[in-house]
Amino acid sequence: MSNCCHHDHNHQDDQESGHGHDHGASSPAAGNARPTGLKDAEEAVFFIQKMDCPTEEKLIRERLSHMDGVAAMQFNLIQRELTVQHRLASVAPIVATLTALDMLPKVKSDTLDASIGSDEDDHGASYAIPARKWLMVGIAGVAALAAEVVAWNSGDDRSLAVIALALFAIATGGVDTLKKGWIALRHLSLNMNFLMSLAVIGAAIIGQWPEAAVVIVLFTLAEMIESLSLDRARNAIAGLMAMSPDQATVLQDGAWISLAAKLVAPGAEVRVKPGERIPLDGVVTQGQPAVNQAPITGESMPVAKQAGDQVFAGTINGHSAFDYRVTAAQSESTLSRIVKSVQQAQGQRAPTQRFVDQFARYYIPAVVAVAVLVAVVPPFAFGAAFYPWFYKALVLLVIACPCALVISTPVTIVSGLAAAARHGILIKGGVYLEQGRLLKALALDKTGTITHGKPVVTDVQLLSADDEAMLLRHAASLALRSDHPVSAAIAAHWKSLQNGAADEVADDVTDFEALTGRGVKGRIGGSEFYLGNHRLVHEMGMCSPALEERLQVLEKQGKTTTILCRDGSAQLLLAVADTVRDSSREAIARLHKLGVSVTMLTGDNAHTARAIADIVGLDDARGDQLPEDKLDAIAGLIERHGHVGMVGDGINDAPALARAQIGFAMGAAGTDTALETADVALMDDDLRKIPDFIDLSKKTHRVLMQNIAIALGIKAIFLVLALTGESSLWMAVFADMGASLIVVFNGLRLVRSL
Repeated sequence: MSNCCHHDHNHQDDQESGHGHDHGASSPAAGNARPTGLKDAEEAVFFIQKMDCPTEEKLIRERLSHMDGVAAMQFNLIQRELTVQHRLASVAPIVATLTALDMLPKVKSDTLDASIGSDEDDHGASYAIPARKWLMVGIAGVAALAAEVVAWNSGDDRSLAVIALALFAIATGGVDTLKKGWIALRHLSLNMNFLMSLAVIGAAIIGQWPEAAVVIVLFTLAEMIESLSLDRARNAIAGLMAMSPDQATVLQDGAWISLAAKLVAPGAEVRVKPGERIPLDGVVTQGQPAVNQAPITGESMPVAKQAGDQVFAGTINGHSAFDYRVTAAQSESTLSRIVKSVQQAQGQRAPTQRFVDQFARYYIPAVVAVAVLVAVVPPFAFGAAFYPWFYKALVLLVIACPCALVISTPVTIVSGLAAAARHGILIKGGVYLEQGRLLKALALDKTGTITHGKPVVTDVQLLSADDEAMLLRHAASLALRSDHPVSAAIAAHWKSLQNGAADEVADDVTDFEALTGRGVKGRIGGSEFYLGNHRLVHEMGMCSPALEERLQVLEKQGKTTTILCRDGSAQLLLAVADTVRDSSREAIARLHKLGVSVTMLTGDNAHTARAIADIVGLDDARGDQLPEDKLDAIAGLIERHGHVGMVGDGINDAPALARAQIGFAMGAAGTDTALETADVALMDDDLRKIPDFIDLSKKTHRVLMQNIAIALGIKAIFLVLALTGESSLWMAVFADMGASLIVVFNGLRLVRSL
C-alpha cells in the first residue's frame, strides 16, 4: 500500500556507489551526506510528495540509476526525501524524470540549480491530504456501496446499473492507483500499484464489478489513513523543531524590537521574558534565570543560570527575565542540530529493518508466482473451472502487498528515536537503537562521567626547602596553560588565594608542552619545570620511597596526586579530589540489574580508580590509562563480553569510542564534536540515561518483533483462506489495511515510552 519504509546509505545506496560505513567515524546521514568517494559530485535534495512506499522508491531507483551523471541515491521515505549525488550541469533532467513518473518532485536544495522549483519553507505542508481527495474518495465509496446494494437486490453483478456505478467509483476513487499501475507496467516494474490494478481489472473481466469497485476504494482509503497515521511519526520529529519560537526580542539601535528568529545573527542581544521559550542559543549577559532545559537535555529540574552560562534554543525561561548574547544562527542551534541528527538517523537502518526489506524483496515475486500457478495449473492441467481459481489468484495478488510488514520497522524506529531525543538522548541511527539491548559491558571514563568533572585541591605538601607560595605560583603558571580538569583545579586554587588576580601575577612560561597522559612541562625563569602525575615522576626516576609513601596515602583516599618537579627533583605535592555524582551510583546499580558489567578506564592512578570504584560499585577499575590503553581495554572487553559500549567525551576517547559497538558522549549539548563523534549523545551529564537507552532499545525490539508477528500472521491466515476459497478481494484489502494500522499505532506507542 503506502508509506512503507525508507532506505539508508548503509544498504542499497552504498552498494551502488561502492562505499560502506566505517563505524566510529562521523556517520553520514542518508538524505543529506555525500558518500565517500563522491567528492567531485554535486548534491541535490528533493521533496517528493508521491514517494510513499518502496514501490515508488524502486521505480525511481530503476529510472535514475540508468541516467548518465547520476552517481548515487539516498532515500528517506518517512520524510519523503531523495538525495542525489550527480555530475550534471543542471538537475532539470532529474526533475523531468521524476515528473514523468508522476512523483510531484520539488527541489529542496541544490548546490547548482536552486532555481528549479526550490522551496525550503513550504514543502512540509505537502504532507497534508487535500480535502478534495477526501471528498472524491467519499463519493467513490458511496458509489461502490451502491453497486453492491444494487447487485445484491438484483442478483446480477453485470447489470448496466451495477457496471455504471462501479466504473464511476473506480474513476473517482482509483484513478491515481490505475495511473501508477500503468506507469509501473510501462517501466516493467512489479510493484503494488500494478498488482492492485491487475486485481481490479481481473475482477471486472470476470464480472465482479462491485468487488472491483470496493477493492480499489478500500485500497485508496487505506493509503490515505496510513498517511495520516504516519504523520504522527513525522510530527514526532517536527515537533522538536516547533519548540523553538519564531520570534525573538532583539536590541537594535537602543530599542527592543520583535524580529524573526531566523533573521537574528550571532552577536545580537536578545531579551527573554518570564515563561517564554528561548529562541536561539546564546550566553547569558544579564540576569539570573532558572531555565527548564528538558527539551534539550531531559533534565527534570530547572537549571540556575548566571552571566556567562550557556542557554539553548527551545528551552523555557522561569520567572525572571534575562538578556543574552546569541552565539549561533537558528539553523545552527543545538536544537536544530538535534532535529537534523534525528532526521538523518532514520537512514541508519537497524538489522531488523534490513531483514524485513530483504524479505519483502523476495516475498512479492514469490506470491505473484504462486498466484500465476493458481490461475493456470488447476484449469489447464486438471480441467478445473477457470473462474474460481482465477479469483483465488486475484486474492493472492492483493495478499502479495507486504506493506504492514515493511511499514512496521521505520515507524517503530522513528518513534524510538523521537522518544529518546525528547528525553535528552540523541541516537545517531536505528542500528544503535536496536543494538543497545545487546550490550553486556560498559566502559566509563571517570572525569565528567562518574564524577562531576570539577575537582578541587584538597592537599598541598612541600617537598623541598623552597618557598611554598612561590612553588604554588609556578605550578599554577603551568596549569593555567592546560585545559585538563586537574590543571583547572590547581589554577582555581591559586586564583582563590590571590583574590582572582592570578592571571596578572603568574609567571611567564616558555617552551610549554603537554605530555599526553602524564602532565605538562615548561621553562620558568631559566629552570625546566614538570607538573605531572604519579606515572611521570616514576618515568623520570624522581619517585623516592618517602614520596611514594605520601602518594600512596593520598591515592588510597581516592585523590589524584600531581607533583611539581624542577631540575630533577620533586618540589611540591598537590592532591586533587573530584566528587562523585549521586546519579552515578543509581545508574550503575540499574546497569547491573540489566546484566551489564561496568568498568572504569581513567588516566588517574590505580588507587584513585579503586577508591572511586568502591564508592559507586563498579565491577572493575583501571587506572593510568593512556588513549592506547583504553583502546586495548575495549578490545579485551569485546573479546570477553561480545557487545561493549564506551562512555567518553567524544574527543580524547575517540579511539575507544570508535572501537566499541556503541560510543556514548556525555554532556553533548552545544558541543559539535561530541554530537558528530559518538553513536549516542547524552545531552546532559546524567549517566542514568544509559540504562534508559538500554530499556528503550529492549522496548523497541519487542515492538518490532510484535509487529513482524502481526503482519506475517495475518498474511499467513489470509494466504490459507485464499487457497481454500474462503477469502474475497475486499476482505484481503481490508485485512491488509487493518494490519498496517495495527503495526503503525503499535510502533507509535514508543513516542511516549520514556
